Amino acid sequence: MTYIEGFIVPVPEAKKEEYRKSAAKGAPVFQEFGVRRHIEAWDSDVPEGKVTDFRKAVDAKPDEKVVFSWFEYPDKATRDAANEKFRSDPRMEEMMKDMPFDAQRMIMGGFSALVEEGSQTGGYIDGFVVPVPESNLDAYREMAAKMAKVFRQHGALRDIEAVSDDVVHGKVTDVYRPGKAEEGEKIFFSFIEGPDK
Repeated sequence: MTYIEGFIVPVPEAKKEEYRKSAAKGAPVFQEFGVRRHIEAWDSDVPEGKVTDFRKAVDAKPDEKVVFSWFEYPDKATRDAANEKFRSDPRMEEMMKDMPFDAQRMIMGGFSALVEEGSQTGGYIDGFVVPVPESNLDAYREMAAKMAKVFRQHGALRDIEAVSDDVVHGKVTDVYRPGKAEEGEKIFFSFIEGPDK
């Protein structure tokens, strides 16, 4: 199954084009390192939550948008090898100097796909991050597999439900924060791709 390296990034709205160019510049290098697919989804309809939300998760400022993005790998071993290359390649060091966002507030982690339905890629992403008690993982997987089929019947092209596998606690923000995950909970980084909004 697909292995996902997921990211949520606060980016100043005025730097959208700069961010797009930076991501496009990095794409060939990412592919060279083993990234099978690279998605950068710009904040279009990100509601404010009562308890948590994407903006709170990354301490987004009023002039910032949230980018929900990920790298897809064929497996964790390919991802681990790519991360070694990311750390040692001088091109990456050069790219990191000019990032148009506050990297300390970027949250990221590695996730193993538990449900993967569909293969077509879409033009619009509904992304979510949710904590699930480890004792409920099988029940969540069952429910997610059923819902993936329903989403596809209603026009979704692809649905991925990926559970945290390699996620560390951050100093400023981290992947545990969007869902206020507690001890004994895993995080799901998931998305539904549709043809358009």
